[in-house]
Amino acid sequence: MYQLWVEEHFDAAHYLPDYNGKCEHMHGHRFKVVIRMEGESVGSDGMAYDFAKMKQPLRQILSQLDHTCLNDFAPFSKNAPSSEHIAKWLYAELQPHFATTPVNLTQVEVWESPTTGVSYSP
Repeated sequence: MYQLWVEEHFDAAHYLPDYNGKCEHMHGHRFKVVIRMEGESVGSDGMAYDFAKMKQPLRQILSQLDHTCLNDFAPFSKNAPSSEHIAKWLYAELQPHFATTPVNLTQVEVWESPTTGVSYSP
């Protein structure tokens, strides 16, 4: 089994209204997003899947979040835009893009700092 991953980032603000601490107030992050995929074989080109084809839908989806207040974005109007909710939403948005490819989306990681993050896999 081959495991592939690509990394991108976006900058956004958010606040966690039900959190009792400093994160209940608006603040910003440079979020790092890593998507991980698995493939069973390598094609004649020597690749399980093209990294550029992995990055294209990820960049497109992240562009909706970049330089926004995530709390104002419809998917997070009812569920606080925690890293956990962001990762699950990203997985749901990305999965259809890879449904007919030779690789499977297995995990989405969302990092809100160099030392803290979350991963989601169904």
